[in-house]
Amino acid sequence: MLVLPLTPTDPRWVDVALSDLDAVHRDHLHCERKAAQSALSLVRSYPEREHVVAAVARLAHEETAHVVQVSQLLARRGTAPTYDLGDDYAAALREHVRKREPERLLDRLLVFALIEARSAERLALLAAAIPDEATAHLYAGLASAEVRHRDTFLELAAEVAPDGWEARAAELAAHESALVAALPLRPRIH
Repeated sequence: MLVLPLTPTDPRWVDVALSDLDAVHRDHLHCERKAAQSALSLVRSYPEREHVVAAVARLAHEETAHVVQVSQLLARRGTAPTYDLGDDYAAALREHVRKREPERLLDRLLVFALIEARSAERLALLAAAIPDEATAHLYAGLASAEVRHRDTFLELAAEVAPDGWEARAAELAAHESALVAALPLRPRIH
């Protein structure tokens, strides 16, 4: 079993998220879109890595389905999507991606795994706290999918760098932990 150390989210985040669920749902829509785009960026960057291409293409397809599901949630709530506010969290993690190959590929896979892991954790927290049963069920299912996506990225990282991925994952997880501690609590997925 592949392990990715993740510091738990501050429990106060749930109350902040519940205080403005529409903002969380709007942000979540963009998170799912960007997850699909990130996966497809690996197809563009590494077309010669057939196993990577096949795995991330399937993942991107599922993330695109999540965009549809979150769009439908917004519509049911009568909430219009907004423009993407950006993601300081993901941008700060990407700053740790090394520039030279093959380290760049490894780091991208691990950063994507960290983002999926944090998303899974927070979606599960929301699923447990949201009073609306249909929305809670949707978020529980999405949390499970994000865990699968995390594991896909970790498996690919282990294939790319069998002897070094765990140490690098721990380094990036430490950066992620510091980042989560430094960011303000807000009604967003990250």
